[in-house]
Amino acid sequence: MIKHVSAGILALALTTSCVSKKMYTDLETKFADLKKENRQLADDNATLSTAKTQLENDKTTLQSELDKLKAERDKLASDYAAASNNLKTLQSSYNALEKNSDEALKANMDKNRDLLAQLEAKEKALAAERTRLDKLNKDLKDRSDRVNELESMIAAKEAAMNKLKETLSKSLKAFEGKGLTVQQKDGKVYVSMENKLLFQSGSWVVNPDGKKAVDLVGKVLGDNPDISVLIEGHTDNDKINGAIGGGVESNWDLSTKRATAIVNILTSNGMVRKENLTAAGRGEYSPLMSNETAEGKAKNRRIEIILTPKLDEITKMLNEI
Repeated sequence: MIKHVSAGILALALTTSCVSKKMYTDLETKFADLKKENRQLADDNATLSTAKTQLENDKTTLQSELDKLKAERDKLASDYAAASNNLKTLQSSYNALEKNSDEALKANMDKNRDLLAQLEAKEKALAAERTRLDKLNKDLKDRSDRVNELESMIAAKEAAMNKLKETLSKSLKAFEGKGLTVQQKDGKVYVSMENKLLFQSGSWVVNPDGKKAVDLVGKVLGDNPDISVLIEGHTDNDKINGAIGGGVESNWDLSTKRATAIVNILTSNGMVRKENLTAAGRGEYSPLMSNETAEGKAKNRRIEIILTPKLDEITKMLNEI
């Protein structure tokens, strides 16, 4: 626009060569003012263009936020509708529960009473079982103590029998190899004397050497008054024909008389307790070896003195366990 005005003024000046200087100056001033106005308008136009761009950007941003808010509103509306439906469902369920609450409470109370009764019964049974277990533990301890005591007694008896066997072996050492042996087995001590040391054939009279050996056994027994003594007479299987001496008619009778003869020698020692002695005749029915040989028969003809510790206390304790 300014260009058009300037061109017009110039054309007018050219066509009117007779224009005054004042008019020309005025025109130049107006031209300058118009240029200034044009620059101002251009600046304003640029500012307005920038403002328009900013407004358009703000509009876009606001539109996006509006769309977001609308979406959130729609979601909230949907959530509200769902919550409202849930509330209605819960209200319905609550009404149903409230309607049935009395019956349910009564049923639960009955069930709780049953459970409490069962629990009380279980507690009583548990208390009874604990009492029984305590008694069993006490009984077990008592029995363990008795077993320990019994083992100590048995060990003491075993030690005493070992000592007794050693004492007899030392006392009878002079008769080793003469048909006398001392053995220990099954908790007992066995003093075995062959007939060649004690008797003549068919006789129950003890000869002097045999009496010495029996006297030594009696001395040891006198020092051990708590020992039970079984004297067994044994023979071979040779039959006795007719009466012998004082009327012996069988091996059994002969073995009994020989055992009794040993008892008589032992009891001649006043320290030996008669109540501890037992005489028994076994005849030919407990041989050590076969009677088919002379050697076997000689081994079978014997007296066995069996020494056993008294087990009354041990037996009593076993019965109490």
